[in-house]
Amino acid sequence: MDLTNASAIVTGGAGGFGSATVRKLAAQGARVVIADVADERGQALAKAVGGGCVYVRTDVMDEASIAQAIATAVDMAPLRAAVVVHGGPPAPGTAGPARVVNREGVRLPLSAFVHTVNVYLNSAFAVTSHAAEAMAKNAPLASNQRGVVINTASIAGYEGQPGQAAYSAAKGGIIGMTLTIARDLAPLGIRAVAIAPGTFLTLAYSARMTDEEAQAKWGPMVPNPRRMGDPEEYAMLAGHIVENDFMNGTTVRLDGAQRF
Repeated sequence: MDLTNASAIVTGGAGGFGSATVRKLAAQGARVVIADVADERGQALAKAVGGGCVYVRTDVMDEASIAQAIATAVDMAPLRAAVVVHGGPPAPGTAGPARVVNREGVRLPLSAFVHTVNVYLNSAFAVTSHAAEAMAKNAPLASNQRGVVINTASIAGYEGQPGQAAYSAAKGGIIGMTLTIARDLAPLGIRAVAIAPGTFLTLAYSARMTDEEAQAKWGPMVPNPRRMGDPEEYAMLAGHIVENDFMNGTTVRLDGAQRF
């Protein structure tokens, strides 16, 4: 699908995967909405990319905020691509992965599980549905194509680790709904695809340690190439999915053959 004279939206667009994807879609001709809550990074990215790229502060837990970001994209040009790559804060009172019952014998509260599913799954569906509704109004391009939505799953959706029950459930939900959404949207000429990344050097790691420390700790887990993934490699795949109209209804693992 050609993004010339089109708009795109990337939720989590100021993050590692997101910023690389924003640059990629802009290079393909789109005017991109960077939807995030990281104001400073988002504004700086929009200025650096240029080409009509704009930052819109967007809370993915708020449908009105999502609708506003989508409307901004539509006002610029027909919305043809939406990439959902946002994260979110941990549940209140938690600080990362938590086992169903911890070493002290205390269970994970249902509220914490629900929070994680809301952040990674329910909000992704909200963005998908709002974007698809806007895309349905587009004039069709070649092969009757009106748009594409790319969600971000994870290899944890297939093989979660201890402490990832909620996260794995959410990412497994992304994997599970992708084919059904593609079939739902097929009559409208809208595709749905998901990417399941493995271990990538994103802001989640670099905020806690140097890139060298992260590579030394996590890189050896990847069979080949023996390093963490680069967000640019995620963006390369997202860009190809946008361009390749026959990629639909599938989840693509991007993990260097990593299996746990």
